Amino acid sequence: MKAQMQKGFTLIELMIVVAIIGILAAVALPAYQDYTARAQASEVFVMMDGLKTRMEESLGTGACPANTSAAVGDIPKAADMKGKYVESVTTAGTAPACTVAIKTVNTSDINSNIKAQTVTFTRAENGGSASWTCKVGTGLGKYFKSCTEGV
Repeated sequence: MKAQMQKGFTLIELMIVVAIIGILAAVALPAYQDYTARAQASEVFVMMDGLKTRMEESLGTGACPANTSAAVGDIPKAADMKGKYVESVTTAGTAPACTVAIKTVNTSDINSNIKAQTVTFTRAENGGSASWTCKVGTGLGKYFKSCTEGV
């Protein structure tokens, strides 16, 4: 009598493949979510880069522009400065320590880890040169890499 040859995969082989795929997905999904959150958070820095020059020009008058209720010079009203992931950009402060608060949107379009968060940029002068520092809430540093935590 001839021995019958096995055709196809056994159940245990299929279960091992499914388990391996599950483990890979469990590792990859959180990494991908962090990546998308960091990519969405980058819009905050893009908006701030465009605003720094306008803020410095406004400081030539000796005051920090406050755009909470109306546009100031080249700086639009806070609610009018929007992006796909940015809800508003508010400028305020007393020269030379101006502040810019950028708030992310509170919609399902943005990663839940950075939803409705505020990133605060503060200007300071050190010996005639200006520098901007960035602060975010606790636990948000991994999404806003160049910011310090603890606003």
